[in-house]
Amino acid sequence: MTRHFAFIALVAVAVAACEQNRSLTSPAASLQAARDADVTGDLAGPGAVYTLTNQVGGNAVAVFTRGADGRLASAGSVATGGTGTGASLGSQGAVSLSNDGRRLFAVNAGSNDVSVFAVSRTGLALASRTASGGTLPISLTVHGNVLYVLNAGFTLGTSGDLTPIAGATLPLSGSSVGPADVQFSPDGSRLVVTEKNTNLLDVYAVDANGVASGPTTTASAGGTPFGFAFGLRNDLFVSEAAGSASSYVLDASGTPALVSGPVSTHQGAPCWAVVTADGRFGFTGNGAGSVSAFAIAPDGAISLVDANGGTALIGAGINDIALSHNSRYLYVLQTGGAQAIHAFRVAADGHLTPLGPIAGLPAGTRGLAAR
Repeated sequence: MTRHFAFIALVAVAVAACEQNRSLTSPAASLQAARDADVTGDLAGPGAVYTLTNQVGGNAVAVFTRGADGRLASAGSVATGGTGTGASLGSQGAVSLSNDGRRLFAVNAGSNDVSVFAVSRTGLALASRTASGGTLPISLTVHGNVLYVLNAGFTLGTSGDLTPIAGATLPLSGSSVGPADVQFSPDGSRLVVTEKNTNLLDVYAVDANGVASGPTTTASAGGTPFGFAFGLRNDLFVSEAAGSASSYVLDASGTPALVSGPVSTHQGAPCWAVVTADGRFGFTGNGAGSVSAFAIAPDGAISLVDANGGTALIGAGINDIALSHNSRYLYVLQTGGAQAIHAFRVAADGHLTPLGPIAGLPAGTRGLAAR
């Protein structure tokens, strides 16, 4: 059986500022109880965090196993077969897992291709490497059996091979727009792309065959929309590198309707965003070296958990964030100074307990995915 995977042809532009130094109504106690009950099942299977070494001489996926306490241990690296850029990708989502966690997808921005890995309890195995159909692929998203990357269209065979899909190469709003992130809506019927240089959100309709059309564009509430994440339904949480975050809901036509924002993080360069699996909290990774937590109301409205926006302080520039699949743990990629991944436990009120960093990554490491 062949599974469809499609790609958008886009070009990335880095943002210097970002390179510096689900029930929505469950009470906190019930949420914590659910997380405590879920952790045994979560840890019964393999847990891991992945990042890209992004090296010019040869890209690789660095693998870290996740222990019962959320801490990470290095499990080596697996070559992608392609090359990286050794520097910023100006994006979120350079490495991504399939919904079932059995495939890992990684961009090779230096060699303009995409690597697909099989994921098992024993680690990663390279399944395929395919030209992306464009230059500088920087971001990936998957829904069911459909994958899009910021680049041409492919189908994924059961062995992990990629085959082109007709009609899957699409434009953005114009040239030199600086795309940062591409993601599916929860039901897979829409694709959203952020444009940093134009302050626009692009939305594409996706048909039953996985072929997208569009885009329609909406002005961002805040400056330099960058990373984003969806909640349980069609609520959208967007980080804005100019210093804020905003929330939207996709209406029936797929248009992002503003709910709240821009809400200042009071922290430098909020560029990466995630939302917990229950939809109650969003986090921005701030390029200046911190994480801001937001409470997300049932209607999608957002407010800071901490008035100063400094829920977690890394003390050096960061470049991406990721949640474990049950949202019990948050991981933060530090790229300022020592290259490291910081682990945090997510409390029922959205606060973060530091669990310590793990270092040893090369300069230029980018992208983060967790399960």
